[in-house]
Amino acid sequence: MTVTPLHDRVLVRPSQPESVTAGGIIIPDTAQEKSMRGEIVAAGPGKTTEDGKVIHLQVKVGDNVLYGKYAGSEISVNGEDLLLMRESDILATVSM
Repeated sequence: MTVTPLHDRVLVRPSQPESVTAGGIIIPDTAQEKSMRGEIVAAGPGKTTEDGKVIHLQVKVGDNVLYGKYAGSEISVNGEDLLLMRESDILATVSM
């Protein structure tokens, strides 16, 4: 199955939460917090204004981003859990 976001929406693959702290303590799965970081795997063309102009997205496929804790809708594509969200739900891009 292929999912193509429309308008100003993006498809994000959440990163895996940290399972070990900096001090070496192992965090069990039940205590791990939901990840707020991920990679954009697909993006729509951009938002269309009332006069028909397209405002292109500021993010692109491959960007690593930070988003709100409850942002987006969870969907499953080919057995992989992804998030579908608006570009406005993205807080920042991350350079590694």
